[in-house]
Amino acid sequence: MFRYKRRHSVILVSFILSVIAGPFCALALGASSKTLIRGAALILTMDPAVGTGELGVIENADILLDGDKIIKVGKNLQESNAQVVDATGKIVMPGFVDVHNHLWQSLIRGCGTDKNLIGWLDACVFPLSNPNITITETEAYAGVRLSTLDLINTGITTTVDWSHAFTPQFVRGNIRALSDSGLRFVFAHLGTADPAIIADMKLVKQTLIDPNPRATFQVASHPSKALQSDLIAMSKLAKELGVKLHVHLLENIAQREDKAFDVLKEANALGPDLLGAHGIHLTDKEINILAEHDVRILHNPLSNMRLASGIIRLPELKQAGVQVGLGIDGGTNDTSDMFNDMRAALGLQRAISLQAGIFPRVADVLRMATVDGAKLLDMFDRIGSLTPGKKADLIIINPENVNFAPSFEWVNQIVFNGQPVNVEWVFIDGRSLKRKGELVDVDPEAIMEAAQKATTRIRHDLLQ
Repeated sequence: MFRYKRRHSVILVSFILSVIAGPFCALALGASSKTLIRGAALILTMDPAVGTGELGVIENADILLDGDKIIKVGKNLQESNAQVVDATGKIVMPGFVDVHNHLWQSLIRGCGTDKNLIGWLDACVFPLSNPNITITETEAYAGVRLSTLDLINTGITTTVDWSHAFTPQFVRGNIRALSDSGLRFVFAHLGTADPAIIADMKLVKQTLIDPNPRATFQVASHPSKALQSDLIAMSKLAKELGVKLHVHLLENIAQREDKAFDVLKEANALGPDLLGAHGIHLTDKEINILAEHDVRILHNPLSNMRLASGIIRLPELKQAGVQVGLGIDGGTNDTSDMFNDMRAALGLQRAISLQAGIFPRVADVLRMATVDGAKLLDMFDRIGSLTPGKKADLIIINPENVNFAPSFEWVNQIVFNGQPVNVEWVFIDGRSLKRKGELVDVDPEAIMEAAQKATTRIRHDLLQ
């Protein structure tokens, strides 16, 4: 049906060889599989059973990694055969979990900044569905790869990429960039009721996602009367594959006309495997429906501000028991800065309520960006906290910078003062992707050059 079997084989073989070669390269160099992060001034384990308080805090302690796992967290850890990372005076915490993004949209940064969601989609996204100007596989790779560098730079170690999947070739470039990045990722594939598209989605999962231990597959759709047949087909496919269904839910007030909850019910989509991005214009009844069915909400505060979409009802969602995580949301964020995302999530609720103590507090947004994101993705058994036995996905923050110093109350300062420049080390599966403030094993200049070439072409065609 599609002429991609040979390409699939090449990508799959390349991936397997890279996985196999990594450990042997380390052995050839005589490198230890263990890493000792020594002397951290503050560790936020996000696990009360490991440290103290709701954030699991430990002061003046170490973390021992072995391969892709966290082995020990505690004071005065000793390991003679380990590579040592000096964390003196620094903060260690789990990597951030970005629960909703569109990584290709680095190619349209700055597009439609004076438009709301509907106007932005019409100007910057929907025209690219035209086969004559759609994004090529090479362009998709360039845009997504640039976004992955931005994510790693800010300390995000897991991302959910809701892909518009313009063409099968686009999908291949998108996934190849994610795989090359070293990030832990979820690929949410937008689909329709077209049998050919459904067949290719199954092939993508089988050949490009399932063989990658850092990758997970989701099905993506949109809940509206106009697209009801597509939603029904995607809900059925998600259940068949045993994966989550990821939709945009009531982001703009005009989408109240879509009767989203009616079509979700008719598609048998309501349940713990449904993820709803945004969820801004919810009624009390709808919040209760989300809670009853354990539907999870993905909050994107910076995007919601940029697109004049509104302010989510976070306190009400919290009171109802709805799980909420934080997302970056692609080109309408214009940044991958999770620190900024946390500040916005907290600040918007204070601004609209005129209450400084309203949910979320500092501890709450830190949890939303780590623990809660992992939980709602059903990945908390692997990531989200620095619990021994979990994956070694963590970041080291240097507070000795002009934007962060001096030390007054570091936990608060992570949220209110933190910036990507403070993220000195990023580990994913125990491998450092950012080291001493620099991205490693990658050429950012070459990636930016490729992205610029793609954007120049796209901008020209969008403005025609």
